[in-house]
Amino acid sequence: MPSASANYRALLRTSGAAAFFLPAAAGRLGIAMTGIGIVWLVHARTGSYAAAGLVTGGFAVADAVAGPQLGRLVDRFGQARVLPCALGAHAGAVALLLAGAVPDLVAGVLVGATLPQLGALSAARWSALLSGERAAALPTAFALEALANGVSYLAGPALVSVLGAAGRPGAGVLLAAGLVVGGGLALAAQRRTMPPLTGRAERRHAGRALLRSAFLRQVALGLALGVFFGAMQVSVAAYAVGRGTPDAAALLYFASNCTNLVGGWAYGSRRYGGSPRRRQAAAAACLTLASLPLTFLDAPLAVAVTLALTGLAVPVLLILASVLTESSVPRAVLTQAFIWGNSASAAGSAAAAAVAGRVVDTGGAHSGFGVAAGAAVAMTVLALGGLRDSSPDVPKSSAPAETTAPNPSATPRLNAARAHESGAGGEADRGRRVVVHAGWVARCR
Repeated sequence: MPSASANYRALLRTSGAAAFFLPAAAGRLGIAMTGIGIVWLVHARTGSYAAAGLVTGGFAVADAVAGPQLGRLVDRFGQARVLPCALGAHAGAVALLLAGAVPDLVAGVLVGATLPQLGALSAARWSALLSGERAAALPTAFALEALANGVSYLAGPALVSVLGAAGRPGAGVLLAAGLVVGGGLALAAQRRTMPPLTGRAERRHAGRALLRSAFLRQVALGLALGVFFGAMQVSVAAYAVGRGTPDAAALLYFASNCTNLVGGWAYGSRRYGGSPRRRQAAAAACLTLASLPLTFLDAPLAVAVTLALTGLAVPVLLILASVLTESSVPRAVLTQAFIWGNSASAAGSAAAAAVAGRVVDTGGAHSGFGVAAGAAVAMTVLALGGLRDSSPDVPKSSAPAETTAPNPSATPRLNAARAHESGAGGEADRGRRVVVHAGWVARCR
């Protein structure tokens, strides 16, 4: 796709973009390696998968709980001040795990609690960099983030597994920590593209946006998407084992992951008009339609094709969730808003893995696929509910809407209205709030 490549290259040529995106991508690869690295290390140390699973679960829960709190500190003090402290604590936690100086569960919790979510920090930088006239490129930037995430979770676990199978499980954890710390420090050094900080009063007012339905709906969608991921992982493995071909699970995962990358790449290569809420509802409906056949299909080729189709819809949902999160909260709380979505997805995935495991034990792999399909149905219902939300997108300034200038990233109609108002007299001033509100409502719909 030459046009797609050109769009992504142009995006990375934006001043300062590559300097923060590439270190964040390297750190994200380390994050993708950390969980599976803990599994290999603890299993090699104890000989028990149960112990490895317990430590990895503690790591995941700590990551999901502590992540938004770290994001709040970043929004308050800035990435340059918070990241080095968090990365230092993370390096110390990994050292405790490798040395066995504390119980493995304690070390795993510390590793998760100090792990910075570099993808959210990178997304917040894109939002600050592509403001105003360049805001139309934000979906492409979020598509690039989704691609980096997909590549990380495709390559990272495979690399750690190679090291673990070679008898060096500690090397996988050490390499993961090196990528996280190195990438994070390089990201923190890029001060020019850091999102601007805001005052306490503005942050307090902005924090209310995290309780509004537009944002909470995206968090709920992230939770449902996590349930979908977790149920799919268990169900695909159970399907392959149930047919007596456990090695086929890797091929099925590969089919889904490849189309996931293709779907994200293709979606980000174009600029789209219309409402992102409608596109989100359409993508969720497509995921539902692709998932339902898995509850009864049994032929391996049919299952592989269906899994590939689900992979096309997933990155679109991730990209649109970032777009709608960015438009629904002020910039003063944007980092923690992104992290809340990530944490919800991680929590849903962890919970679904346990629930789907019990369901599969009782009713087989097709019942596990039913859990994933149910999550897709829930996403569709949530997205359709968003179509009825006529509340305007929150401007990037946290001041009340009636005294705030319109968001420069709004629709052309809103920008034209603002330009007209700037040259008009008192009549335009009196009509300012009506025009701005109408523009926001049109954007939401």
